[in-house]
Amino acid sequence: MKFTHERIEKSPWLLIALVLLVISVGGLVEIVPLFFQKSTTEPIAGLKPYSALRLTGRDIYVREGCYNCHSQMIRPFRAETERYGHYSVAGEFVYDRPFQWGSKRTGPDLARVGARYSDEWHRAHLDNPRDLVPESNMPGYPWLAKTQLVAEDVAPKMRALRRLGVPYSDADVRDGPSTLAGKTEQDALIAYLQGLGTLIKARN
Repeated sequence: MKFTHERIEKSPWLLIALVLLVISVGGLVEIVPLFFQKSTTEPIAGLKPYSALRLTGRDIYVREGCYNCHSQMIRPFRAETERYGHYSVAGEFVYDRPFQWGSKRTGPDLARVGARYSDEWHRAHLDNPRDLVPESNMPGYPWLAKTQLVAEDVAPKMRALRRLGVPYSDADVRDGPSTLAGKTEQDALIAYLQGLGTLIKARN
């Protein structure tokens, strides 16, 4: 049986199968080498796994859908780096499951937000963004300041991440819940935000 151009065009199932084959091969050629490049698999100098508080804050960030409007990827273009700072590198995110890169940017990019504002600024902004940025269309999240963290939830998360290669020690997992005692969801989210991009800033 010959795969003539005419035969392929007249057989939709054959055409679909060949298109899927080409896309699969092309995808593998593009993606598989990334698993073996040091620039994408090794952490940048000084990178440590998230503390229990920041890990919990990251989960809240994802739960509340912050990634729908805020990117955490600065592209290597002049307009991007002048506005947001050093472009994002994969080594910053090797411990993220999943990483929060993205193309949608309704609100400001958060990849370098760490230490740019004080904790009090973040508290006011999360309670009611328009108190600080009148034109903001971001909703307020006042309940985060009233919701206490469930400390026992973090240890299973840390153990699961350790199985995936995040270098948490036994002490990290054991002591994690105690560091959340008396903390609110707002505290955790702010801790997560305050750490974003600080290593790259320190290196440049």
